[in-house]
Amino acid sequence: MFATEWSPDGWRSRPAVQQPEWPDAPAAETALDELRGLPPLVFAGEARQLTESLAATAEGKGFLLLAGDCAESFEAFSADTIRDKLKVILQMAVVLTYSTGVPVTKVGRIAGQFAKPRSEPTEARSGTELPSFRGDIVNGFAFDAEARKADPTRLVRAYNQSAATLNLLRAFTKGGFADLSRVHAWNLEYVATSREGKRYEALAQEIERALRFMAACGIDLDGELQLHEVDFYTAHEALVLAYEEALTRRDSLTGDWYDCSAHLLWVGERSRQPAGAHVEFLAGVGNPLGVKLGPTATPEEAVALCERLNPRRRPGRLVLFSRMGADRVVQGLPPILRAVTMAGHPVVWACDPMHGNTFVHDSGYKTRRFEDVMRELRGFFAACETAGAWPGGVHIELTGDNVTECLGGTEEVLDEHLEQRYETMCDPRLNARQSLDLAFQVSELLRH
Repeated sequence: MFATEWSPDGWRSRPAVQQPEWPDAPAAETALDELRGLPPLVFAGEARQLTESLAATAEGKGFLLLAGDCAESFEAFSADTIRDKLKVILQMAVVLTYSTGVPVTKVGRIAGQFAKPRSEPTEARSGTELPSFRGDIVNGFAFDAEARKADPTRLVRAYNQSAATLNLLRAFTKGGFADLSRVHAWNLEYVATSREGKRYEALAQEIERALRFMAACGIDLDGELQLHEVDFYTAHEALVLAYEEALTRRDSLTGDWYDCSAHLLWVGERSRQPAGAHVEFLAGVGNPLGVKLGPTATPEEAVALCERLNPRRRPGRLVLFSRMGADRVVQGLPPILRAVTMAGHPVVWACDPMHGNTFVHDSGYKTRRFEDVMRELRGFFAACETAGAWPGGVHIELTGDNVTECLGGTEEVLDEHLEQRYETMCDPRLNARQSLDLAFQVSELLRH
C-alpha cells in the first residue's frame, strides 16, 4: 500500500529538527536496541480501525475529540490521574454525541506524549544557562545541570509508562467503567456542583430515561456492545524520531509499516517541513496522521504536505489541525481550506484552539484565556462553513485535576488564581469544568 522504497531509518538522511543530543551515544544505542526488541504498544489493526472512523468523519458523519495532557510526566503518574482524565474525555464525548447525534471518535493525548518541541535549545535563569526541558522522555524538568542532561534511559522508561497507561485505559474502556449506564459516575466530585456539572447531570438523566425507554420497548440492551464499552485510541507528536523508528513494525497481514507507539501520530508546527525528517518518517507508516498548521502556513505548504503524506488520497489518513490563533483564523484558514479541497484531498478538518492563544501573564505564568479558545473555535466553524467544509474535530489540552492554569470559564479562573494550582510542566491546560463548558459550546456550534 505504501512506497516499497521507504524504510524506518530513511529519515536519518533528511534535516531533522528538535532532536535531542545524547551525550553518551553508546548508551543511546543500547536503549534503542532494547526498544526494538519490546512488544508493540498498539497494533496495526487498531490503527486501521481508527482510519475507518476518521474516514467517516471526513465525510461529515462523525467528529474527532483528541484531548489530554500537554506533556505527560514520570512523577505525576498514577491510576487516579489516568482515570480522571478519561472521565473528562468520556463526559465531553457523551455531551457531543447526545447533543448532536454525531458519533465521536475518542483519542487521548496520552500513553506517549512525553516529548516537547522548544523555541530555543537553552534556557537562562539568574545568569545560569542550561539545556531546555524537552519532556520527560529526554531530560528532567528541574532547573539543574544533572536533570537537564539528555538521558537515553528515559526512552525505555517512557515506553514502560506508556504500556502501563495503555493497560489501564483498555481495562477502563472495555471492562465496564465506560458503560453508558455509569454516565453519572464520570462526573468528578469538584465539578458536580458547578454549573457545567449540573448541566451534565441533567443530560445524564436524559440518557438514563432513554435507556429505560429502549428496555421497556423490548430492546436487549445487554446485547448492544456499544452501550457497554468504547473504542479509545492514543496519539502523540512524533517528535523524537529515533524512539518512533525503534517502535515501528511491519504488519504481518498487509506487509505495511506501522509506528506502534500510538494509533495516531502528528507532526508539529516546528517540524512539518515537507522535505524534512519528520515528514519523511511519517510518510511511510500506515497510521492515521495529523499535521499542525499555524498562522505562517500557506495554502501551497498545506497542499504539499497532503501530497507528501497522503498521495493516494485515502479517506481517514490525514487530519489537518488548524492552530492559527483567535485573531488570525478567520482570515488565515479559508485559503487553506479552499486549496486543499480543490486539490481533492479528503482530510479531516480539526481545530487546536490552545496553542495559538498562549501568552505570558504579568505574574510570569504561561496561560490562555478560555474566551480566546472559544473565539478561535467559533472562527474555525465559521471558516469551515464559508468553505463548505465539515468542521470535523477539536484538539484540546486538559486535565482531570482541579488546576488554575487557563483564565476564564463560567466559574471564572481569575488572574490572581493562577498561582494557586498551577501544576503543568509546559503549557496551561483546561480543567474539567472548563472542558465540559467547551464541549457544550462546541455541540451548539455543531448543531448550527
